[in-house]
Amino acid sequence: MFAYVIKRLLSGVVVLFLISMSVFLLFWFGPSEPAQTICDNDTQNRCTPARLAVFRENLGFNNPWYEEYGTFMKGVAVGRDIQFGSTTVFECNAPCLGYSYRTKAPVFEEMKTRMPATFSVAIGGGFLYLALGVPIGVAAARRRGTLADKALVSAFLVVSSIPYYLFALLAWLYLTISWEVPLFAQTGYFPITDNPAKWFSGMLLAWCALGAFGCTQYTRYTRGSMVEVLSEDYIRTAKAKGLGANKVVYKHGLRAALVPVVTIFGIDFGSLLAGTIFTERIFDIQGIGLWSLQAVFQRDLPVVAATALFGATVLIISNILVDVIYSVLDPRVRLS
Repeated sequence: MFAYVIKRLLSGVVVLFLISMSVFLLFWFGPSEPAQTICDNDTQNRCTPARLAVFRENLGFNNPWYEEYGTFMKGVAVGRDIQFGSTTVFECNAPCLGYSYRTKAPVFEEMKTRMPATFSVAIGGGFLYLALGVPIGVAAARRRGTLADKALVSAFLVVSSIPYYLFALLAWLYLTISWEVPLFAQTGYFPITDNPAKWFSGMLLAWCALGAFGCTQYTRYTRGSMVEVLSEDYIRTAKAKGLGANKVVYKHGLRAALVPVVTIFGIDFGSLLAGTIFTERIFDIQGIGLWSLQAVFQRDLPVVAATALFGATVLIISNILVDVIYSVLDPRVRLS
């Protein structure tokens, strides 16, 4: 297994290299010129053709793209100096993802301040995905074909057909604004180290919205997988041996049924860590997702590139962890 993990990590590094090059080339040859953005944002001086030429030279747009890409990758590895204008020079320590065009702050340092908010959203929402979806799916599979099963599947299908951003927005409008439910009176991220109770209450509605919407999919996944597993020969053999129904379902059936569910959850959880844009925007959570959305509108290219690389990294790590967990849940799966 160790050799397999090392092999996957090396392939992940190659994928990150290709993604970083793609993002760099997209910005390099894109219609939005970074030098023009920085020059326009300089409120202390008027953007003149001469100043624009200085910004273009300092950003390296007068050099070949491959030379500047090498400088970018060198900054990620060992750091580099970044110059804005004719005199302002910033020291960017490794891993250097650049400086924000808007705030003139190191992108990596800004990202670190926003990671706790995004991780809080992802962990709470992901936990509710499984804590609600898996037990309900197992219960529906055990009562397959009954009125309760059909009603549950139909209700969850209706909920999952609603766009998530609309579902979350309605939850916030009614529970926080219209009905003024005390439990959801204040939404947003508050550092857990400052006030754990305030952190929990601020994140609760976001977790509930994510969990209630996401668990509908995991209920269907679990139900479908359990129905298939419960029809296997080894399950019938276990029943014929006189094992209790709960032991057959939860010890023998659920473990095998969770394998495809874990696959989907690994990808979904990686996406949550990469940034839940709608959740963070609606519930005013200053995380990576909202930050990347603001950067797109502000044409803050270093921030967009950094969030793209961060999202790719967490997705690659999530997929590797899912493959490792496979061998634990299903002994028939062996990594090589």
